[in-house]
Amino acid sequence: MSTAMTFGQKQFIPTPPDKGSFPLDHEGACKKTMVKYMKCLYNNNSNNTLCRDEAKDYLACRMDNGLMAKEDWSKLGFKDETAQIKEKAQ
Repeated sequence: MSTAMTFGQKQFIPTPPDKGSFPLDHEGACKKTMVKYMKCLYNNNSNNTLCRDEAKDYLACRMDNGLMAKEDWSKLGFKDETAQIKEKAQ
C-alpha cells in the first residue's frame, strides 16, 4: 500500500477522546485495587452497584497516580458521596 498523499486530500489527525480512554498502568500502581474491583464484580455476577466502593477506590488510585485526570466524584457517577461529604463539612 502506498503512503503517498493525493493532492487535495485532507490528512487525518487523530485526537484522543475526552473520556473513556486513559493510559495503561504499566507500573502496576493500581493493580491491587483493580483486582479487588474485578473480584467484586465476579462475586456479584457483574452487578457494579454492589461494587461502588471498590470502583471508587480504583478511580481514586488512578487519579492519585496521574493515570487519569482528576474529576469531581459527581461527574464519575458518585453524586451521593459528594452530597454526603458536603453535608458533613457543614
